[in-house]
Amino acid sequence: MFSKQAPDANLFRSLFEMAPDAMIVVDRQGVIVLTNAHAERLFGYGAGTLAGLKVEALLPAALRQAHIAHRTHYMSNPRERPMGAGYELTGVRADGQSFPVEIGLSPVAASMGTLYAASIRDISETQRARQALERARFDAAMAQMGRRLLEATHHKQAIGEMPELVATTLDIPAMAILLTDPRHVRLQVPASMGLPQAVLESLSGDPALHAMTRSATPDVDDQPPAQGAVIESLRRICPSLSGDYQDAALVFLPDRHGPLGLLLALAHQKGYFDRDRLNFLQSVANILAASIQRERSEEQLAHAQRLDALGQLTGGIAHDFNNLLTVISGNLQLLEADMPDDQATRETVESASRAVERGAALTRKLLTFSRRQHLLPHAVQTVQLLADLSDMLGRTLGERIVVTAECAKTTPAVYADSGELEAALINLALNARDAMPRGGRLGITARSHNVVSVEEDAKLQPGSYVVFAVSDNGVGMPPEILAHVLEPFFTTKEAGKGSGLGLSMVYGFVKQSGGHLNIESQLGFGTRVELYLPVAVSAHTEEPLVMTSRQGHETVLVVEDESEVRRVAIAFLRTLGHPTFEANDATTALERLAEHPEIDLLFTDIVLGRDMTGFELAALARERYPHLPVLFTSGYEYAAMDIDTSASGAFELLRKPYRREQLGAAMRRVLDRDVST
Repeated sequence: MFSKQAPDANLFRSLFEMAPDAMIVVDRQGVIVLTNAHAERLFGYGAGTLAGLKVEALLPAALRQAHIAHRTHYMSNPRERPMGAGYELTGVRADGQSFPVEIGLSPVAASMGTLYAASIRDISETQRARQALERARFDAAMAQMGRRLLEATHHKQAIGEMPELVATTLDIPAMAILLTDPRHVRLQVPASMGLPQAVLESLSGDPALHAMTRSATPDVDDQPPAQGAVIESLRRICPSLSGDYQDAALVFLPDRHGPLGLLLALAHQKGYFDRDRLNFLQSVANILAASIQRERSEEQLAHAQRLDALGQLTGGIAHDFNNLLTVISGNLQLLEADMPDDQATRETVESASRAVERGAALTRKLLTFSRRQHLLPHAVQTVQLLADLSDMLGRTLGERIVVTAECAKTTPAVYADSGELEAALINLALNARDAMPRGGRLGITARSHNVVSVEEDAKLQPGSYVVFAVSDNGVGMPPEILAHVLEPFFTTKEAGKGSGLGLSMVYGFVKQSGGHLNIESQLGFGTRVELYLPVAVSAHTEEPLVMTSRQGHETVLVVEDESEVRRVAIAFLRTLGHPTFEANDATTALERLAEHPEIDLLFTDIVLGRDMTGFELAALARERYPHLPVLFTSGYEYAAMDIDTSASGAFELLRKPYRREQLGAAMRRVLDRDVST
């Protein structure tokens, strides 16, 4: 119903139902299009039966025609407007009973055009009638704040306007918003009014106030009411708080996992914060909490999208780089075979070959970040892994680093690539060491963690996990650094002392393993990194293939869209004794297979750059020639193709760049396996 420019429909509906008054929304024709349950109860209608009626059905018959004229006039110049203050408005229930009401009107932007919201309150009691003007003012203020927060393009600026709006509405001299942040031990103050900076510093840094916010129940109804005695507690926390303030209110911002923070309001009169004012503050807290939750979700989504985009970019770079390395490595190997027996020349070629190996290692790191590295997950015994790791780190990190490890004996095995998991934990330990140049404490723990539903933890699928945590008491990181630490090549170390790929590799490994990485840090208070990895459901393990090298005579069709890479592959095969044919795309490859039935093996790149992948080519070739062996190669891993490899059956993948001996060994395995079957 609502456009992108209008408030988010789900959030609007939640706030709509949360309102303490009867709420009705009508269109320009005066037809009711939306109500909350309070409105249905107030007017005596069943659930869903108010929608579709004309709004005049809720007024006395004698006033309906006149109301149409008033409604038309209002809709031509809509604005927030309280009605019923100083005079009586009348509503009619479904059974015909009339009762006095007060109404607050407000226009709402929607995809179908402007709608008109009315908050309606029964003021039958004398006390409620006397409070009508104040409550109408509260309603108008809530409508204004809700619209600003929901339509704001600059979220922080919108929150910054809230204290003045609240203080003006309540006619109080001072107000502040204090928020919790898992990365900080202090409460953050994004906005305030009427309080000096020294007072705000004292309040935000008080451990008792911070602990109270952390430990408060997320259920608003269970929170202790804000009484006048709160002002005395605040004076104990902050002695510089002026004695002019005689009453105070603390209201929590609710969240399912505990409060997001609190609102602090101060008044000059004792007993100023009555039930209505506290309800208004709680409504403000509710809408602020919803807005903050939305903003944090948007930040997390944007961060995940940025990392995913970087992953796709680095995966593509790694693929192209591996093709270049294959050409360089292949030509170096061909030169090495034919070069004269000259020590200087041999050393030059060996130096270039070592540079190729370093380049290949770099691309593997890029593939790890982009979650395109080929992993060999199996059941890894958590207790044993942590014991071995703590012993090794205790010996290697130096005497100034105290290493402790905690892991219950009942902690289950984790399903992961053991080499990559150990490398990830070591990487985190080395980062922790670098963050403690004068020594410190490094803690490594592992524990079980169960996720029952997505609502419980949106970052993980339901299931059982093992959480590895690496924490230190080092220098820590400020928020602006923490926001970028998972990005590849981002580093705060001096030139030559870090590639900036460490944490990004850990992140990529964890995400590819079906887990999640969480990192918390604060400048001066250390860093904690948690790796959530799935529990192993079986002891299945994948053993790496053992390479051998033998000469052969079989005829090979080489399919590769990069001409220089294809030339290297053909040269390797010929030196290994294999006759060859070549093709630069899948269509040509199928023609070669039809023309030359003597072809014994199809050796194809996975990414062919045209209308067909190597997997699709192999599938068509095997349909026509069921016993044709296939060997794949790629600068990517097969995980990059988003293809269900189980549908392609067992196959061999040779990662670029490869050496001649590796190509020969891989071919031999494929050919011998197909002969045996």
